[in-house]
Amino acid sequence: QVQLQESGPGLGKPSQTPSLTCTVSGGSITTSYYAWSWIRQPPGKGLEWMGVIAYDGSTYYSPSLKSRTSISRDTSKNQFSLQLSSVTPEDTAVYYCARVSDYDTYDYWGQGTQVTVSS
Repeated sequence: QVQLQESGPGLGKPSQTPSLTCTVSGGSITTSYYAWSWIRQPPGKGLEWMGVIAYDGSTYYSPSLKSRTSISRDTSKNQFSLQLSSVTPEDTAVYYCARVSDYDTYDYWGQGTQVTVSS
């Protein structure tokens, strides 16, 4: 059973660059051909796809967030991370990590972590 757990600061101030980490258990982030994604949900809004890191380390980002988003990984810890720069209160959301399997199926999700950006 694959499990994902998000961690990171729950609070941030405008212009900061918070970092979130997703720890994966029950499966390796380097296993072909899975990918690992970050998705967020602002209050009262739908899910927003942010980006993904594939099993081979290649990354893809949402065009609207590409200039501020970086996804990386630590294979020794079986973790992948999200950095979002120059945050504003509009980045306040619940942030989820998820596994992407065949046919773009998001089959395993973390429980989500709240990030609030406030001065």
